[in-house]
Amino acid sequence: METHFYNVNIEWNTDRKGVMCSPELNNDSGSCIEVATPPEFPKGIPGIWSPEHLFTAAVSSCLMTTFLAIAENSKLSFNKFTCKSKGKLEQVDGKYVMSEIILEPTVTILDEKDREKAERIIQKSESACLISNSIRSKITLRPTVLVI
Repeated sequence: METHFYNVNIEWNTDRKGVMCSPELNNDSGSCIEVATPPEFPKGIPGIWSPEHLFTAAVSSCLMTTFLAIAENSKLSFNKFTCKSKGKLEQVDGKYVMSEIILEPTVTILDEKDREKAERIIQKSESACLISNSIRSKITLRPTVLVI
């Protein structure tokens, strides 16, 4: 695969917040994201996406998109994928780091016979996720497979 670049532009607007857009995306007000210092830090602002949320979201969304590709290629019949995720911020050696990302994906399958296949695909998806493979944070995977 050739090298790809993903462009993001951010502009500070007031206090501890700014607006983030990408020239590759539709830059109307609905596709840009307001970002801010999280409320746990001095002058942080609640209710706005923070870098810590976006970091956690990058790992979680990569798991989903990787799962969707592998599930399609493996011909897994499923009707729902959700994932709760939690990023752990802590001080390590005097620096703040996102030390762990906890992923709790739930896949709903149509037939019990596909349970092991779904579990393997979830595990494979985490191993193949390019974002997880690009970071130092510990990734904890707690998958659930449900049958309807």
